[in-house]
Order: sequence, then structure tokens, then C-alpha cells
Amino acid sequence: FPIGLVVMASVKPAVTIFEVPPRLTFHPTLANYVELYRRWPEFFGTLRNSLLITLGATGLTVIVSSAAGYVYSRFRSRALTASAFFMVGIRMFPPIVITLPLFPAANMLGLMDTHLLLILLYATFFVSLCTWVMRAFIDQIPREMEEAASVDGASLTQTLVRVTLPLAAPGMIASAVFVFVFSWNEFLFAFIFTTTRAKTAPLILSEMLGAVTGVDWGAVFAAATIQLVPILIFVLLVQRHLIIGLTAGSIKE
Repeated sequence: FPIGLVVMASVKPAVTIFEVPPRLTFHPTLANYVELYRRWPEFFGTLRNSLLITLGATGLTVIVSSAAGYVYSRFRSRALTASAFFMVGIRMFPPIVITLPLFPAANMLGLMDTHLLLILLYATFFVSLCTWVMRAFIDQIPREMEEAASVDGASLTQTLVRVTLPLAAPGMIASAVFVFVFSWNEFLFAFIFTTTRAKTAPLILSEMLGAVTGVDWGAVFAAATIQLVPILIFVLLVQRHLIIGLTAGSIKE
């Protein structure tokens, strides 16, 4: 219902958006999208930044968490157990607690206002959760299949790529959804660590709401719709895998 209201408001004449009682019948218009392009053309450039950062963070997280999930699933040691609980503990820290000490370090390394910094931050923030998701999926894959591949002469890398990961593909997709949605909508890290070159779409939406000339609600709803539609379509397409990811490991056979 709220999503429907946002989309509907984006094609309403600006003067009728907040009418009371709300008007359900009206002539749709694209004037708000035209006004968005006229007043906030940088919004479309930040969408490109958001896409690059989101794809980079998603790919990096899935690769790292798949490898880590395999290690945690197939090997046992006190060091691995301790590191697993350490990962979970770090994940519980509020982002702002980690962000402030990182600011001088990122500045010293010359990573401020870069796509790479946000990719690394988003991947780091979600690799712990995705590692546990991947571990749950790989736990369900019989070791005998890997042993059979090894007997046939496959190396560990070949076994991982040709046997284990294809069977754990639903877990990889579920992990990708978590990271994709978070990275696409993330505000705090982008607000602190970017200024111009790597600015993302949520920052422009924030600027639109705080414009000194007043809030153009028609353009705001148009921008919100443009940012919302791609992620909504993506989640709807992979929702089955997302549900599988959320319930992975909950039932033992």
C-alpha cells in the first residue's frame, strides 16, 4: 500500500498529491519526472554510482562468503569456531560505531569518495551474515559427492567450482539479495564517505527533502519511484530463493 501510494503520487499533478480526501481518479502525468530531470539531473548519475557499487559489493560478498562458508562447513578447529563467533560479534556493532574510526583511515589511504571504499564497506558489513547462510547450504550437501569427485581426480578447486557451488547456488542467490538490497538503499556510509564522485541515489533524495527552495514533492516521489522499481522487480524475481535462504538449516533431515 505505501509503495502504491508513492508510485501513484509520482504521476499525479503536484498540486493534488496531498489533497484531503485523496483523489483516486485523476489524469496521470509525467510532469514530475520531467521536473526531476530538469532540477535534479545529477540524480541519474548517482543511480549509475549506486548500480556499480551495489554490483561490486554483491559480487565480492558472494565470492568471499562462499569460500568462507565452505571452510566453516567442512573443517573444524577451535580457531575456526572462535573466528565464527568473532564475526557474529562484530556484526552486532551499530554501523556508526565502526564508521567514525574508519574515517581518518580511509582519508589516509586516499579512498575517500571512491566506489571502491563503499564496495569494501558494504561487503565487509554483510560477509558475516552471508557466510552463515552459505555454511547452512553447504552443510546440506553430502560430503560423499565431493569425495567421489576427488576419487575421479578432481582438485579441491575443481570440486568446489563444479560440484559444491552449483548445488549451493540458491544460497548464493539468497546472499546476493541481502547485499543487493542493503547496498542499493544504504545511506550512512555513503553520506559520511562520499562527496561528489561516488555519491549514491539515497543522498540525492535526502538533498531533495532538505532543499532551501522548498520540497518539490512531485519530483521527490518520481525519484523515489525510479529508485524503488529496479530493486522491487529484482526482489520479486528471486523471492523464492530469498525464502529458502532465510530458512536454510532450520530443518535437519
